[in-house]
Amino acid sequence: MLQEFKAFIARGNVLDLAVGVIIGGAFGKIVASLTDDVIMPFIGVITGGIDFSSKFVLLGSIPETYTGSPTDYAALKKAGVAMLGYGSFLTAIINFVILAFIIFLIVKQANKLMPKAPEAPAAPAGPTEVELLAEIRDALKK
Repeated sequence: MLQEFKAFIARGNVLDLAVGVIIGGAFGKIVASLTDDVIMPFIGVITGGIDFSSKFVLLGSIPETYTGSPTDYAALKKAGVAMLGYGSFLTAIINFVILAFIIFLIVKQANKLMPKAPEAPAAPAGPTEVELLAEIRDALKK
């Protein structure tokens, strides 16, 4: 069983997948930083200083024991207050779109660099519908 496991791990596609997952995770952190530290502040400046990461709607009441600010999303979330964090959701959507676009560009470039597979020879053209009907007609006449 250990030999089968070694053979499974040693296959190229498993190693490629492992490398892809590790690099993808690291790349996801880069995109998250790009979104959180560059794009969202820029959007905030354009929209008049709005910080999207702290935009939320309270769905429940704030506990009596809570001593923080009622507008601090992170502290309210930590306190377990039910909220709809649409600002964080918007940031996650932007992260996804950026990541998906960059992966699209990488795949597009990789497809250009990959050698083209030789085209299979075209299958011999068979008789057309009209020719088949003519053959059937002729066979029925006989």
